[in-house]
Amino acid sequence: MLTDPIADMLTRIRNAVRIKADKVDIPASRMKLDIAKILKEEGFIRAYKILKYKKQGILRLNLKYVDNESIITNLKRISKPGRRVYVGSKDVPRVMSGVGIAIMTTSKGLMADESARRDNVGGEVLCHVW
Repeated sequence: MLTDPIADMLTRIRNAVRIKADKVDIPASRMKLDIAKILKEEGFIRAYKILKYKKQGILRLNLKYVDNESIITNLKRISKPGRRVYVGSKDVPRVMSGVGIAIMTTSKGLMADESARRDNVGGEVLCHVW
């Protein structure tokens, strides 16, 4: 059992980008699927799908490249199991002056920082992607 499955997901994506892989497979969960949806909506990945495998399934992300350079420069886990980071609706962070996104879990579900600002909600900052 993994202590921090979100950090594992981010590390798998980071490693796949580093070797310029077309796709990366991650053990599936509902939260990871929601993170993949946000990455797709924000244009960081081309596509994602769930593959049937045993009980859990596998989440396959198709990474996006432009001129052989990845759209994802880096991913950083902010809130960790040992130290949770919460922000109010007025303190939602901007990542790289708006170039990147902060993925947050709020009372209205998982959302990117821009959506949280628009809906005027705060919550736990899971990670930054730029």
